[in-house]
Amino acid sequence: MTIREQQEQREHLTLAPWATFADASQGRQREMEPCAYRTCFQRDRDRIIHSKAFRRLSHKTQVFISPEGDHYRARLTHTLEVSQIARTIARALRLNEDLTEAIALGHDLGHTPFGHAGERALAEVCPFGFRHNEQSLRMVDLIEDLNLTQEVRDGIICHTGAKKADTPEGRIIHYADRIAYINHDIDDAMRGGLITNTDIPQYLRRRLGDCHGKRIDTMVTAMIEYGTAHQEIGMDEQVHDDMMELRQFMFDHVYHGTEAQREESRAKKMLRGLYEYFVAHPDELPGDYFVLMTRGEPLERVVCDYIACMTDRYSISVYTKLFIPKSWNKIEG
Repeated sequence: MTIREQQEQREHLTLAPWATFADASQGRQREMEPCAYRTCFQRDRDRIIHSKAFRRLSHKTQVFISPEGDHYRARLTHTLEVSQIARTIARALRLNEDLTEAIALGHDLGHTPFGHAGERALAEVCPFGFRHNEQSLRMVDLIEDLNLTQEVRDGIICHTGAKKADTPEGRIIHYADRIAYINHDIDDAMRGGLITNTDIPQYLRRRLGDCHGKRIDTMVTAMIEYGTAHQEIGMDEQVHDDMMELRQFMFDHVYHGTEAQREESRAKKMLRGLYEYFVAHPDELPGDYFVLMTRGEPLERVVCDYIACMTDRYSISVYTKLFIPKSWNKIEG
């Protein structure tokens, strides 16, 4: 018996009956020889961590574009916080923590530079539309060709939107993503001087908690208690309503129309400019993306692939190279 098979046996002894078991996975799009010492979900987690897309998250905007300071979140730190919250919930409910972690680490791999501003820019110009969860699945399937299990793929595309993931582990990510971004965006907004703690309605501070850690603990506890009672992923109704009201507070006071977002229109203009340029000059796309077109992928979609793969600073570099005149350094004799 291999180490992997021993781990699969332990899952049946330790996980809850409603958990997703590795040895019952629906499999991959292409068959692979099983690893001797990792379950299929552990292998997916490792493939995601070693991907180029995962590394790029460290240089992609979470909310605040090019903040001055060392402590603001980037897309990578957001991903890690989602993973920590989701794993805590999965472990407490005796669900598959490996599957949960793999989905959490992969859920934002398709995000554009400059966060949701970039997503909105590409959605406005691409005739096929653009959604970051769909791009994340495209990233692992087509661009990076990670050949992940169906359970991880389903959790990635269903982490946002109306469709629920097929597995309880995937449904955890839908909540963990919101718990993470609402709370760390509050933290960053306070650090940036956009809001103060007392700006948050008093009844929300009283019910959810008056600091970052207490709010997360309240929301996570509400999910664990709900899951324990119902063997389903959810949250106490009052806590959920309060969380969504806090989310709306962030849209009203931080995400829309604040000084922190004053650069959004510039970022969108820049990405639209890059899109229009490469649609008009497809021969200048890197070879990996040009190959996608030879496989029948539409030009507009491939250009979105290229831009979505850029980090903030690389997109600025490409835009500068294409559109900003270079200074002429004349040597005077």
